[in-house]
Amino acid sequence: MRITVRPAVPADFSQMSELLNQIIAAGETTALQSPATADDLLKWMDRSKGRNAWHIAQNDSGRIMGFQYVEPHVDLPDDAGDIATYVRIGAIQLGIGSKLFEATKQATAKLGYVWLNATIRADNSGGLAYYSSRGFQTWTTDEDTPLSDGTIVTKISKRYDL
Repeated sequence: MRITVRPAVPADFSQMSELLNQIIAAGETTALQSPATADDLLKWMDRSKGRNAWHIAQNDSGRIMGFQYVEPHVDLPDDAGDIATYVRIGAIQLGIGSKLFEATKQATAKLGYVWLNATIRADNSGGLAYYSSRGFQTWTTDEDTPLSDGTIVTKISKRYDL
């Protein structure tokens, strides 16, 4: 299967929300707990226009296999971007995350970020391994963090210097 990466556009958001909602429904890898619509994703993209980069990875048939975005975050300094990565269930370890990260790194340099933050649930071993394999280093841990349903988790924040 050939995977290509390109910037996301609003027409992609229906497939992206479907992919994200499958991950949310499966539980235990994302702090997100409520389903997201295509309109929700558009609002997420619009909230930081000019300081964000959204990329999708799609297969030969046009099916979106993953997406990644980086944007500012209220809890981070202006020179840091917050990154999130979502890969279709069953498509892990096909190089999708690697291809997305290469595109994101190129885009973030143009946005003025000097480092990236990834915050991952401590029980998300796949997410921790993914960011560690890219060179992200743990810089802070937040224990006893409540999710929207009251579930308490530990979140690990990892830093990548661009």
